Amino acid sequence: MKKLFYVLTFLFLLLGSSNANAQDIIKSKDLSTIKVDYLSDDEISKIVAQLKSNNATIDDVESMALSKGMSQTEFDKLRTRVKEYEKKNSKDTDKDKKDKDKKKDDKSKDIDKDSEFGRRQEKIKNEKVKDSLNALIFGSQLFDNPTLNFEPDLKMATPLNYVLGPGDKLEVSIYGIQQFDDTVTVNFEGKIAIQNVGQIAVAGMSIEAATQKIKAAIAKVYSTVRSGQSQVSVSLSEIRTIKITVVGGKQPGNYSISSLATVYNALHLAGGPGKDGSYRNIELIRNNRVFKNIDVYRFLVKGDQSDNVGLKDNDVIRIPAYSQRVTVEGEVKRPGIFEMKKGETFADLLNFASGFNEFAYTASVNVLQKTGKEFKVHDIKESEYASYLPQSGDVFKITKILNRFENRIKIEGAVFRPDYYSFTEGMRVSELIAKAEGLKEDAYSKRARVIRLQYDLTTEIVNVDLSAALSGDVTADIELKREDIVTIYSILDFREEYKVTIDGEVKNPGEYEYFENLTLNDLVIQVGGLTGSASKRVEVARMVKSDQIDDADPKRIELLELQITADNNEQIKNFVLQPFDVINIRKMAVYEKPEMVKVSGAVTYPGKYAIANKKETVYNVVMRAGGLTSIANLDGMKIKRPIKEEQLKQLESIDLNLDKKQIGEDGKESNLKDKDSLNSKLTKKLRDDLKFATIPVNWEKIVKDKNHYSNVTLFPGDEIEVAVYNEGVKVTGNVLLTSEIPYRSGKGFKYYINAVGGVDNKGWKRKAYIIYPNGKASVTGSFLFFRSYPKVTPDSQIVVPEKPEVKKMSAGEWVSIGSVLASLALLIVTAFK
Repeated sequence: MKKLFYVLTFLFLLLGSSNANAQDIIKSKDLSTIKVDYLSDDEISKIVAQLKSNNATIDDVESMALSKGMSQTEFDKLRTRVKEYEKKNSKDTDKDKKDKDKKKDDKSKDIDKDSEFGRRQEKIKNEKVKDSLNALIFGSQLFDNPTLNFEPDLKMATPLNYVLGPGDKLEVSIYGIQQFDDTVTVNFEGKIAIQNVGQIAVAGMSIEAATQKIKAAIAKVYSTVRSGQSQVSVSLSEIRTIKITVVGGKQPGNYSISSLATVYNALHLAGGPGKDGSYRNIELIRNNRVFKNIDVYRFLVKGDQSDNVGLKDNDVIRIPAYSQRVTVEGEVKRPGIFEMKKGETFADLLNFASGFNEFAYTASVNVLQKTGKEFKVHDIKESEYASYLPQSGDVFKITKILNRFENRIKIEGAVFRPDYYSFTEGMRVSELIAKAEGLKEDAYSKRARVIRLQYDLTTEIVNVDLSAALSGDVTADIELKREDIVTIYSILDFREEYKVTIDGEVKNPGEYEYFENLTLNDLVIQVGGLTGSASKRVEVARMVKSDQIDDADPKRIELLELQITADNNEQIKNFVLQPFDVINIRKMAVYEKPEMVKVSGAVTYPGKYAIANKKETVYNVVMRAGGLTSIANLDGMKIKRPIKEEQLKQLESIDLNLDKKQIGEDGKESNLKDKDSLNSKLTKKLRDDLKFATIPVNWEKIVKDKNHYSNVTLFPGDEIEVAVYNEGVKVTGNVLLTSEIPYRSGKGFKYYINAVGGVDNKGWKRKAYIIYPNGKASVTGSFLFFRSYPKVTPDSQIVVPEKPEVKKMSAGEWVSIGSVLASLALLIVTAFK
């Protein structure tokens, strides 16, 4: 304890002897007046040096400092500044400390990155939270936007009216014949100390006045300054932090901000006015008097920042409750809740809301007012906008204009410019047609139609003799009315749309438009000409027309047989087609392109072979491939036949006639939402997984008898696979070890299953089956208590399937069965008594 007392006493004595400010404020036994914020970096460095020289830390002297009156808050600040200083200087070397230029570089590490002039300011962090409750209040978006702030720009030149105070740092430089450079701090007495010059009181002075005073003091010491051979420069290098108070904001409290900060900066930090706070009568109180009334609307509406004055230490920003708010809804550019001052009119309110939008009904505005007992509705005429004084709680509703036109008329149909046109009283049909640039050539001149909207909103049709109206007949050229729709018909509207159809051996078969005098030659050229497989036979089916029904004639159409030259598109020049004719160009009787099959595996010449005749068999193709090689497995020949799309469509169309309830993969009953779901699964498996159907081939039988059923006729796309002889037997499925066992003559089915360790707990041994090399399969058979297994051959595969899950009966179901049996037994006993 004695050591700590010695350290603290020595520390404060050192401060007192080295700095006059510290000597006046730090009394020998009273530390209650110490303000750590006003201690300079040099004073902190001396405290750190004294602690190190006595092998003590700042934490060691905490209890002693508190006992001498220092508050816990001030000591925490002192501890923070000491530790920050130690951390900042922990990387400095002895060489850096002796070199003056290096010291300036070290100081620059603490300079605000946004400053290009060496000016720094303590950063103020303030996280914004979007205020959704007050989002409709006009002006609230100014203070809850995290990307918007009013922080002072440290890059700007120091304002000449900036008032210096304790904590500011000045950069004083003399340049010319004599040179001097020093950074001095305004201490809490308001003075700066310049080497060889002495102390100068600058607190409370503007930067401009302080500069003149400093120059005058330096000129007394430096003769070259006095003579003008050297110049003096004074600039603000570090801005002090001031404390202000915000009352009535969303986040009221005390704030430490830059001495360059303004009112809007402080309001932004406090989140703006609170829920019931005023945006138009904010008070800046300085020295216990209202220094300025701030109206945020002046900035929001006009961009006027005259209210955004600078702040001073201990300023108070008071946000009182609003006195009058109104709501604007509907067709304005900026609907919301607005605060009104006494004497402001609805025209001013409309200006705050940025005026009506393009859909607003502006002749009058409906306002919902509140009386002392109930609501009432009032209409404000356009002439009253500049005189009506809104009352607190008013709700102004601006409605849309009506979806109707006061002078619109429409013309459509066979005119050159069908559209809407402006209507004038006394307008006639001929005038409207003239506005539409006249009639088209296809206009139907006998009649025009006018659809008219009557006063009761019903419609009527008025027919017009168009040729008479255009020839000057005033009776026919009727007067039009607002919202009339005039329709000019086209003669093309009355014509039936005729088509002809061509099919068969042409490039682009289909339905085509019919024209008068259309010939077969014209149509053949239009569809791209004949294909190479076209024959000379052409059949034309023609519609039969008759006003009477002839039951004796069963014909529904007329068939015309024609002959053409198949290799020429120009023929039968005089055959003229009629509407709805169906032309069919027949195909040649024999016109087939060579198609291929494939042979792979253990043959002499594997590859693709053309089908030479209509009944090309397996034997013929294999022999064309050079026959089987010595390593071929005679029992391992099969045909892979591609599954055709037509077969898949047939499968999809089959109704499997299954119950709606099916057993799912998990063994539970489930309802089928679609009766074709199983069909689609099968179709998908065939199309994506299997792709081929397998046909087993018995080569030994074919060699002995070419008419054997295995010697099947091949189809285009078939593939003959000849397996290489393999002496292994594969065992897969639900067995303990999937493996391939060497074939042993005379060994049966059980031998190979036992060779892989037998079946597992899910294996269904009695349903095991074997797949032979040629694709044929055989299953295990049973009769009474005897079971017969299929014969095993080389290169075959034994598969043990999985047992299906069986739903076990619950205890309740067993009890139900037991009760039924008991009741049945009782019934039988009773019957035989």
